[in-house]
Amino acid sequence: MCSRDDRDIRKFSSEITNRFLNSIWLEEGLSNNTISAYKNDLKSFSTWVLNNKNKSIIDNINEDDIQKWFIEQHSSIKASTSNRRLAVLKRFYVWAAREKLVLYNPCISIRTAKYFRQIPITLSEDQVERLIMAPDVNDIRGLRDRAMLEVLYSTGLRVSELVGLKIRDLNLNDGVVHVVLGKGAKDRLVPLGEECMFWVNRYLHDSRSYILKNKKSDFLFITNRSNSMTRQAFWLLIKKYAFIANICTPLSPHAMRHAFATHLLNNGADLRVVQLLLGHSDISTTQIYTHVANERLKKLHLKHHPRG
Repeated sequence: MCSRDDRDIRKFSSEITNRFLNSIWLEEGLSNNTISAYKNDLKSFSTWVLNNKNKSIIDNINEDDIQKWFIEQHSSIKASTSNRRLAVLKRFYVWAAREKLVLYNPCISIRTAKYFRQIPITLSEDQVERLIMAPDVNDIRGLRDRAMLEVLYSTGLRVSELVGLKIRDLNLNDGVVHVVLGKGAKDRLVPLGEECMFWVNRYLHDSRSYILKNKKSDFLFITNRSNSMTRQAFWLLIKKYAFIANICTPLSPHAMRHAFATHLLNNGADLRVVQLLLGHSDISTTQIYTHVANERLKKLHLKHHPRG
């Protein structure tokens, strides 16, 4: 067993948490965003313990403490978020027991809260078409934006994956992009499609070098400062073009990714194929899109069937 000082709850959000995060990062190759979320969750828990329980070492925390924390969390935030925080805490205690920081895992008997998974808001094929055509392709930045929108819809990349693409990730001869920034650092190859390759080629030949202004960058999509575009900046562009295209549907950061998956399923794609293209490790994550596709089928049946 480690010393009392090593198990000090005040180290929960610093040394101990960092050791835990480094361990699972090495084992699973989690993304920086996931690691950051885990760190914030554990910091939130340790702060709650210090403020509410006056306990100084980790192994003094018992099941009742965890249960009370979880109930308080569940009452103020979404069930999915509180379940995620509990999952992180459970993983932490499995690791802590292995490292002999605690004698037992107080999370073992605690069940997650039930919740109904929300069906994602997506765009129709017509809305996507209007959004993609909104940028002014006679402008060098507009041409860049058109290429980005084409890649986003053609591949279903996460926004972090899109803005992180580098020139070497692109293979226009084979018509694929090599995605290396997915969750869990799992590489995958995703087809681009002819229309997408046309606009990427135009961007590379007629826009990118002018935006760079004799500077150099490894990133595929760049800003006036020769840096990669941030996620926040790109989604400001999305909102701008949604306004131009008169799209009133609320656009979440995943709207185009949702559209990519839903439209594939609507047109007969196999669920397993969509799972691979999206980079989901668990098919249950992909299955949410089948609900969106089924809703569309019901509407089509209602509209066109004589007894609908």
